[in-house]
Amino acid sequence: MSRPTPLLDFFKRGEVARDVRMQAAEGALAPTAHEQVEILLLLTGDTEAEIRAAAELTIGRIPIDALRAFLARADVPETIREAFAKRGIVPGGATPSDGDDPLIDTAPADPDEPDIPDGAAGEEPRQSISQQVARMGFSARLKAAVKGSREMRALLIRDPNKMISASVLSSPKLTENEVEAFAKMANLSEDVLRIIASNRRWMKNYGVVFGLCRNPKTPLAMSLNNMNRLTDRDLQVLSIDRNVPEPLRVAARKKIVAATSGKR
Repeated sequence: MSRPTPLLDFFKRGEVARDVRMQAAEGALAPTAHEQVEILLLLTGDTEAEIRAAAELTIGRIPIDALRAFLARADVPETIREAFAKRGIVPGGATPSDGDDPLIDTAPADPDEPDIPDGAAGEEPRQSISQQVARMGFSARLKAAVKGSREMRALLIRDPNKMISASVLSSPKLTENEVEAFAKMANLSEDVLRIIASNRRWMKNYGVVFGLCRNPKTPLAMSLNNMNRLTDRDLQVLSIDRNVPEPLRVAARKKIVAATSGKR
């Protein structure tokens, strides 16, 4: 799977509160199909019997044809297939599924959530989204990070709770244009920037690479490594950027000098 799975990583590390684990076990916190299936399997071994039972029930409610088609995908880990084989469920179906939609979603639609299209302009809609997010509790913000609008993601990527900010990057709605914008934001946590830099597909986007290099919050070692991919013009920009660490500016100047000497 090319998209990072920060939400799944939090579950693997055991850093998820009980109410959020229960939501996921009941199928109400549904990111991508991959993350949902792995989280459900993890929760069948939860320390609390109620959560284990809920996860088992939700797995049993997934349409068998959808589950078999999902297991037939080439990008499904063998460990997942083995886990379902023990349950008597094996890959099958005429055509393997290829979408990111969750296999089951029990979350009720929120009638109070405004449907604001991506790129909506104007101060008023942005303010209403900001006010709405400000009133949300942890669970609601986590749900919005994964399933909310573009405007909500732009706010929640800066959430002080690292699980919520990182989970924005799990959203199946997230676009590369958004990731490029995030890479340039100096008020993001280092954890979020590391997740962005760990994704090979996103790092094929030159704008993401340059954004991370110019972001003063990006770890220096990461910036130095990615600096080698910059054009001469952007190296020049980096070499005089007073917002980045001095060692990065010095390294950019040295690279420019070396490149100039090599052309003589």
